[in-house]
Order: sequence, then C-alpha cells, then structure tokens
Amino acid sequence: MVGGVAAMTLLHFHDPHQHGSYAYCPFLYLTGHPCPLCGGLRAMNDLTRGRVEDALLSNAAAVFILCAGTVMILRWFVRRARGDATAILLPTPRVATAVFAVAMLVFTVFRWTPWGHWLYQN
Repeated sequence: MVGGVAAMTLLHFHDPHQHGSYAYCPFLYLTGHPCPLCGGLRAMNDLTRGRVEDALLSNAAAVFILCAGTVMILRWFVRRARGDATAILLPTPRVATAVFAVAMLVFTVFRWTPWGHWLYQN
C-alpha cells in the first residue's frame, strides 16, 4: 500500500502528459500500437487531479485495475484487522489470472480497431 501511495504521489507531481517524461513504451515504439499499459501513467495522474473522464480516455483498464485493486486490498486489510486469519486477496488466483489475461487481450486488440481508437488518447 505504501508503494502504491508513493507512486501515485510521484505521478501527481511529475506530469506524464509531457511526451517522454517517463521514457517511452517499447511496444508502442516497435509496433506503432499501444500496449495494455499505454496511457496508464497519464490515467493515474488524471485520477490524482480528479479528472476521471480524462483518466478513462487515457487508459480505462488502468483505472479499473486501480479501483479493483484498491477495493481488494482494503477488503483484505479490514478482514485481517478484524482478526480473520484466513483472509486472502484472490480466492481463486488461477481463474482470476486467466480472466484478467483474456480481458486485457480483448481490451488491447479493441483499442487498435477503428471502433476502439477513442480508448487511447495519445
């Protein structure tokens, strides 16, 4: 949690909207197509500034992952604080990983189509 808060603080103060401020995506550089993470830093910066719509346009998947991850961690933390020693983050990690991988693949390919180009604002 501390690392996540530190990363969000850095992203709030060091704006990734400036081209090349956090280096370049090798996948985008080599293929010309955005990877699943392209726009994620801009999305997190927008979220720290309260611009939810801009964050969703930068990378909707990153916004969903941050929100879902935050809920899962907080849920786990509350359960552990209440004394539940059996609390775990993902009850079925293999299924969750498979669903996540397929969802990211579909999201990425959809962003490359004419119908999904709005999901990647450069």
